Amino acid sequence: MKKITVLLTIVSILVVLRLLAVSGSNEKYYYQMAIDEIDRDIRAVVKKDWSWEQKLDYYSERFLNAPYELNCEGEGEHAKYEKWPLLNLKQVNCMTYCEIVIALALSDYYEEFFNVLQHIRYRAGIIGMATRNHYTMVDWLPANAWCLDDISAQIGGTDVAQLTRTISHQTFFAGKGIHDIPIYLPDREVTIDYVPLKKLAAHQALLKTGDIVALIQNREGIFSAHMLLIIKKDEQIYFRHASMAEGKVVDTPFDEYIEGVAQKPRYLGMSLMRLKNNIQWRDGVYTHGKFICRLGEE
Repeated sequence: MKKITVLLTIVSILVVLRLLAVSGSNEKYYYQMAIDEIDRDIRAVVKKDWSWEQKLDYYSERFLNAPYELNCEGEGEHAKYEKWPLLNLKQVNCMTYCEIVIALALSDYYEEFFNVLQHIRYRAGIIGMATRNHYTMVDWLPANAWCLDDISAQIGGTDVAQLTRTISHQTFFAGKGIHDIPIYLPDREVTIDYVPLKKLAAHQALLKTGDIVALIQNREGIFSAHMLLIIKKDEQIYFRHASMAEGKVVDTPFDEYIEGVAQKPRYLGMSLMRLKNNIQWRDGVYTHGKFICRLGEE
């Protein structure tokens, strides 16, 4: 009997080891890991000298099945308006998920990741409700021109379309019940490029893993309804995103997702963004959260 028990134990161990060998990399997800574990993993990735595509694929995968929560990040417990954490890796929404993945790809260790993230979320890295990049196409993308390019026209070519909206921060804050915010950007009329949903399939070959996508909607006062990442694997294209409908981070096949949103007149197309080949870390004395000074520099 003891021999049978020992044999079964050995077989079980071999099966587990085989599964680990087949599945490959880190089995744990970041929303399940402690900070020191995440820090070690970030440092290990840096040593691999991966491309942006490889890093964005890896880090976005580390959040698959992470719980979706619309209100998951704010300005911290001492903030006046939104007291959710400055960083929440346990829960994500569509925007915080993309921000976290980009910041991880740009960073060499955990503390740097935390700082770079704040420079992606806030203008000049200044933390506050008034300085947060609330609107994807009007605030977030222009403020992150140091690391992102708008590639909508490049991808869409002659099929690219344009949309103009008036964006009002005053109206946005009022909708949140905030009437005493001391500063905010003035109302702006903004025109953006996007690729119509019916034209996207014709241009999918130009997409790369890690491209950031804004789903553009037909609604006054706002452009983006959702943010997603492009992932190419097994000769297929997927949208990897924090889905409110699914309640978690999922991979959705490209054609399936496009077909679904195209059935709703509210959705018009997609704007596309990509990490720059050369990140513009230095902007005068401003370095977007990365410590890049060298000895002898002032």
